Amino acid sequence: MISIVLLCGYAPQAHNRNYYEMRGEAMWEVATDEQLIAFTFDDGPNANMTPLILDLLKEYEAKATFFVVGNRIDKNVDIIRRQADEGHEVANHTFSHVFFNGNQSLQAIDNEILQTKHKIEEVTGQDSPWFRPPGGYINDTVISSARKHGYTVTLWSWHQDTNDWRSPGVDAIVKKVLNNAHNGDIVLMHDNVRGSTQTYRALKIILPELKARGFRFVTISDLVKSKRSNEAHQGDVGE
Repeated sequence: MISIVLLCGYAPQAHNRNYYEMRGEAMWEVATDEQLIAFTFDDGPNANMTPLILDLLKEYEAKATFFVVGNRIDKNVDIIRRQADEGHEVANHTFSHVFFNGNQSLQAIDNEILQTKHKIEEVTGQDSPWFRPPGGYINDTVISSARKHGYTVTLWSWHQDTNDWRSPGVDAIVKKVLNNAHNGDIVLMHDNVRGSTQTYRALKIILPELKARGFRFVTISDLVKSKRSNEAHQGDVGE
């Protein structure tokens, strides 16, 4: 699922994917010749599920990017610190998981981004340059706010939207990832799905299979570093 808000009435102006990609203002995947995949997890931390996923990532020498919701940080400080300490990236997914699909002001979007930015910095002592708006809703105002605070809007490969938040079944999640795996993919998953362990159980199948195929699992930052040299001039994503 990806939503680019359309211009309608007083709605903020939006453009298509190619427009934002060419300007380096948003990315969906990375053009690389290396067998690298970036797993991303939204909506956490979750006190029960996130540690299990971290254990699994460690088992397969995998690094990932966690797009955290700011209002969940205070109750899960130890998890956030563990993510950073183990070499994962802790990235921004707004403070209250609001969808920017209406007429939110620049100030309102700024507040959502900045509250989480400050929380991440307070807990980890660092911040990543990646921001993912809930639901994938982007428009010029969202892009402007993100860039102002040092972020590149980071979505996901359209063929790697697992829809795990819908609890579609372990087999469906596994097939989605394995049948579509390509160099430079950004996989969308969630580590905070109420009452569901499907993401974790799917990863137990996905990670060893992709590793056997020769893939390595990296953060968004490391994926961007692998970008083909002939592509790197387009927009200077994340740099």
